[in-house]
Amino acid sequence: MTVVDDIKAQLDIVDFVSQGGVKLRRTGKNYIGFCPFHSNTRTPAFVVFPDTQSWRCFGQCNEGGDIFGFVMKKEGWDFSETLKYLADKAGIVLKPMTPEVEAHQEVNAQISQMLEDCVTYYRQQMLETTPGMAALAYLRKRGLTDETIKIWGLGYAPGGWNDLAEHLKRKGYKEALILAGGMLTEGEEGRTYDKFRNRLMFPIRETYGKMVGFGGRVLDPNDVPKYMNSPKTELFDKGRLLYGLDMARQSIRRNDQAVIVEGYMDVIGLHQSGFDNAVSGMGTALTEDQFKLVKKFTRNIVLALDPDAAGDKATLKGLETARQSMDQVRELSFDALAHLRTESRLSADIRVTSLPDGKDPDEIALADPEAWKKIMLNAQPIVEHVMNSLMAGKDLNDAKVKRDIADQVMHLIADVPNPVERETYRQSLARKLRIDERSLSLTSTARPTTRRRMQASGDLLPSAKLQKAGRAEGNRALELHTILYLIENPEHKYKLDQVLAKNDVGILNTADFNEADCREAFRIVLASLAQDEVSAKDYLAEHLPDILEAAPTPDLPETSIQPSEEKELQDQVRNILRLRKAMIESRTLSLLYLQDAQEEKPYTDEELQILLFEQLEQRRKIDKAFGVYEPMRKVSTYRMPEIKPRSRRS
Repeated sequence: MTVVDDIKAQLDIVDFVSQGGVKLRRTGKNYIGFCPFHSNTRTPAFVVFPDTQSWRCFGQCNEGGDIFGFVMKKEGWDFSETLKYLADKAGIVLKPMTPEVEAHQEVNAQISQMLEDCVTYYRQQMLETTPGMAALAYLRKRGLTDETIKIWGLGYAPGGWNDLAEHLKRKGYKEALILAGGMLTEGEEGRTYDKFRNRLMFPIRETYGKMVGFGGRVLDPNDVPKYMNSPKTELFDKGRLLYGLDMARQSIRRNDQAVIVEGYMDVIGLHQSGFDNAVSGMGTALTEDQFKLVKKFTRNIVLALDPDAAGDKATLKGLETARQSMDQVRELSFDALAHLRTESRLSADIRVTSLPDGKDPDEIALADPEAWKKIMLNAQPIVEHVMNSLMAGKDLNDAKVKRDIADQVMHLIADVPNPVERETYRQSLARKLRIDERSLSLTSTARPTTRRRMQASGDLLPSAKLQKAGRAEGNRALELHTILYLIENPEHKYKLDQVLAKNDVGILNTADFNEADCREAFRIVLASLAQDEVSAKDYLAEHLPDILEAAPTPDLPETSIQPSEEKELQDQVRNILRLRKAMIESRTLSLLYLQDAQEEKPYTDEELQILLFEQLEQRRKIDKAFGVYEPMRKVSTYRMPEIKPRSRRS
């Protein structure tokens, strides 16, 4: 796999185009929007195709391509510039194509081919040897057809210590390569032997079908462990793979739903029964990387894990990992005092099945497909499942138990995008805990610290210097961050202006500060630069009042790592862009409120449209600048409301 393939595997074109300022809406299995490359606000002619990870404009441009072509056309870059940018976005380190790198890639290709030869060997062993027939009989007993066994490449690893190794060596593979592919184990004395012996073998492929490793199940009940995977290699990392995704990805996209089960047999049995949107982890807790693989194809996930205590614990852990991994959307709202604020909501529908005790998904689906359909239809939303799980067997008369349950569940309720659903869950939780619903409302409106709230939304506060802002809330923390920087480095205001102007977002000015003390401090910074009698720092020391004393500063240890001047400058650019983005969102919501207002308006409908489009244009420039100065951070997935001339929002 080339570095271009790696990048495409990590980045989803739908997410990328949306975050790049193109508002997309789903139509069937594709997405449409207004083309960003030509002027048009009437007919959405820009189509993104998730299945092929490509785009096309059917309007004036009449062009299309992949994610690389989109960036090259949007930014006017050549391929090398685009490659560096997208590699940063994907978190991939580019290496120069030296002879050593070429040799490394060639070795990986040989390992993958060697693993393909192992698939053929294991299948031949199952079909043509007496011990292998026991493995075949087991699969048939579990209800799998010969066609299914062939499709999934199932096989048998013989019991000898070096049977596979000798076979591969006869085919010309060196022992070092076999060892690097995870098919040999090295003993204490340096001798090697086959990793898998007397096991039913499951080939494991990456998302697009390349062989990367194996899973092996014991046939002798006295052998341990019951399941064994390939060791971690250049190609195989079980925490970054999902078994069956290569077979399920198209169905997941088509059905807009992924079902995550626990075992290889569960996946295969479900696929044979017609439920081909199933995948599984490989014996460990679900990871963020695995959920990121799924979200490229769908935001709707059903967890169908074991119903025992261990399975229930794994489900709860999986749900928490899913919340951390799936995208958060930014929602603008009014608080109780009619102040604007942003909140994060989980951009995913995560549900949990209730499986009959002692029954695995493949057993249920193979015996009665209709029963599995019913289980899927009855899958509980994440909030209901967690409520029931946490309350099971607990003393609900204990106030501390009630508090602990409420604390855990209210975090999940806050993630729910729909306000009606949020209120319904809150009422249900209050009834089950037998408490006044108002106490939950008070709990849910308690505001976390700035750092925690911004981390939850994906907007991380930039550097250690922001610690001086302490517990200051929201945009005030961002304003203080820039003011404190300018007080320490007043002359850097010119450098900030140069960078901002270069990115067509305008120089730093008083309008960037809403807090009265921060605005006054900024005016004094400007005055310090306008005079030439004393140094700017001396001027500030004399004229700057104690206007920032009200900002509490926590007792935090000093760090010995000092960021470079350039990194501090980039940090400030990002900070200012965040400030401006928040202001744009606030102004846009206010204009939309005026658009819906019944009373006399200060603007005509045409003037409101002009103002709204001005905000959209400013937001586009901000997003573009973010792409330059924050390549390794995820830009907020907040989407601007749809604007329709002479109409009200539904």
